[in-house]
Amino acid sequence: MKYIMFEDFSGDPLPILIPNRIGYLEFREQIPYTKVLSAGYVQLRPTGITCHGEAKELNAAAREEDAKIISDKLEAPEY
Repeated sequence: MKYIMFEDFSGDPLPILIPNRIGYLEFREQIPYTKVLSAGYVQLRPTGITCHGEAKELNAAAREEDAKIISDKLEAPEY
């Protein structure tokens, strides 16, 4: 899957995962957040989530901290 990491209105990173068949620019046009922090590809592996690659159209690339941010956002709440 692809992802784009935005800065939300409060200044926090907000990852949005999208299918590979959707273009980065096509999806970017639909999102109101102004700042793109990073973008690339995300994979779920036995060792956890990994991020790699870049979105040349957005002038953005995967960062080392992206995998942790995405993992934290996907963490299920405990009841």
